[in-house]
Amino acid sequence: MKKDLHPDYHPVTVVMTDGSEFVTRSCAGSAGDRIALDIDPRTHPAWTGGQQTLLDRGGRISRFKSKFKGIPGA
Repeated sequence: MKKDLHPDYHPVTVVMTDGSEFVTRSCAGSAGDRIALDIDPRTHPAWTGGQQTLLDRGGRISRFKSKFKGIPGA
């Protein structure tokens, strides 16, 4: 195997938005670095099942709803 082919894979500490931490391994930064997350699975609606807001740009959503208004769930 070629030397210096793979990046350095080292332990880093990930800090969640609520302040909790866990240690994992990463190629980012250097050994012992702390990675602070702005968005994580505990706060983002994509993971928590929170309400999502749809922006109707150019009437696309209203056109879709009128086209499929007879289908349940559309």
